[in-house]
Amino acid sequence: MVKRTLYYGVSEPDAPVLGGRLPVALVVPGGDKAAISSLGWQAVYRTLTEEPGLAVERVFPDKLGLTDGTDPKTRESNSPLSSFPVIAWSITFEEDFLSLPRTLLAAGVPPLAAERPTLPLVIAGGPIAFLNPAPIAPFIDLFWVGEADRQFLNFFDTLKRLVFDGKDKEEILEAIKDMPGIYAPGRSKTPVKRLTSGPTGILSDPAFSCFISGRAAFRDTLLLEVNRGCPYGCRFCAAGYIYRPPRLAKIEELKRIVELADPPKVGLVGTALTDWPDLVPFLKWLHSKKKKFSLSSMRADGVTDELLIYLRERGIRTITLALEGASERLRRMMSKKLDPQDFLNAVRLCARYGVNHLKLYLIVGWPGETDADYEELEQFIHEIVRIRSEEPGGKKKHLMRITIGISSLVPKPFTPFQWAPMMDEASLDARMKQLVQMVKPFKGVTLQHDSPFQARLQGLLARGGEEMAEFIQLAAEYGGWKKALKRWNGDPTEILDRERSKDEPFPWEVVDIGVKREFLWKEWENAKIAKVSPKCPSKECAKCALCGMERS
Repeated sequence: MVKRTLYYGVSEPDAPVLGGRLPVALVVPGGDKAAISSLGWQAVYRTLTEEPGLAVERVFPDKLGLTDGTDPKTRESNSPLSSFPVIAWSITFEEDFLSLPRTLLAAGVPPLAAERPTLPLVIAGGPIAFLNPAPIAPFIDLFWVGEADRQFLNFFDTLKRLVFDGKDKEEILEAIKDMPGIYAPGRSKTPVKRLTSGPTGILSDPAFSCFISGRAAFRDTLLLEVNRGCPYGCRFCAAGYIYRPPRLAKIEELKRIVELADPPKVGLVGTALTDWPDLVPFLKWLHSKKKKFSLSSMRADGVTDELLIYLRERGIRTITLALEGASERLRRMMSKKLDPQDFLNAVRLCARYGVNHLKLYLIVGWPGETDADYEELEQFIHEIVRIRSEEPGGKKKHLMRITIGISSLVPKPFTPFQWAPMMDEASLDARMKQLVQMVKPFKGVTLQHDSPFQARLQGLLARGGEEMAEFIQLAAEYGGWKKALKRWNGDPTEILDRERSKDEPFPWEVVDIGVKREFLWKEWENAKIAKVSPKCPSKECAKCALCGMERS
């Protein structure tokens, strides 16, 4: 893999010179502030922009599909989106589906692929492309199913040749429909295998920011990917399945990137940061280079005295730990692989070494959860508060503030919970209210929770098929999701509220992520009896052959 070097920092790139290069508009929904705070599309931007045959420009439409209050234009040359022969979308979240028809309409481009007999070619990539592309398939000419590697560039080289040879849209789609990593709805042979880059265990080309900004959620911070995928196999977590195999970056490569970019701050991104054996040495190296840093959520069993002491010495004031389940039974259901004593020990270390703010994350809405699970949680919070009071950092003068963040379980495709029903909105609301009341007596403990409506909406968009395109269009036309639900003839309960049968086909199975359906079903059966499964072993996928990744 070529070592990527492109980095702009706070600067803006000049408009690319065309000169025989294929113009590509890279669209990132949500506006520029949200875009700069995201890492995935920046890895794609770097990969494409470093290719000499492509002229890539960025478009950051807002929630109405506009840029700067007018029809969508590129940041580099202020060119209309409609003037590009290739419009490539980077889509991370289901709620961003709404941006597709709105932005295309605002650009004067018909939203439905069937209404676009000529160029532009509308492409979509990102996690949605290999989680469940079906809901937006009617808008998209083709999906890139996989990571941005050499085959990704081979595809764009082929695309450039076909466009420059004067081929029409039909000829282009027919020529590329069965290339590796390509899913052209209604054309490609399915399932399309997801492509991964690099060998098992090694993240050879970690993603990092091209741009930083004082307006971003992570201000003036270079986001740096430490690991991709996760070996723990928590049954609710899509990232643990769609990004297999688990891979860790090499410390030498991360040092190279930091020296190249020379940013004021580095944000380490990953699903299991404390599993990286070089974490503390790398943090010490960053300090030697006078770089501030931050870390994403850590596993409680990876929090040590050495790590906490060092983080506090460097001014880290907030630590985030994921508890996920209210009770040991629920954590076993999700195969969390977390010893409650390890979690309490992590809390003790945070209080001992003066962490100012401890954030805890919890998920509610599990199949078969009961009030008894939350009675156990209440006792667990009592224990957390007791431990806090015993440590120097938990005394009244230096009270460690605790925030409990609650989210609703959305059973995602390609996880063992893809067969599970989702809790109804009223029950989720009731559970949230119960938890709000539960934490009131605890001094210095606050609770924040998501919107059950938004969670159910996410579930609908995540689990639906191509029939969801009509719903998305209605939302674009009538001013939002709630108004669309009143006009849509579909039945959300059919998609959300029932347990699926073992052999029921799923709309997302036009993609093959590499994990066998039989493996996921066995994990669903284990979830029902709260049986914990082992995590991915350290050996190569071909030597394990348990989940199916050896076929990839």
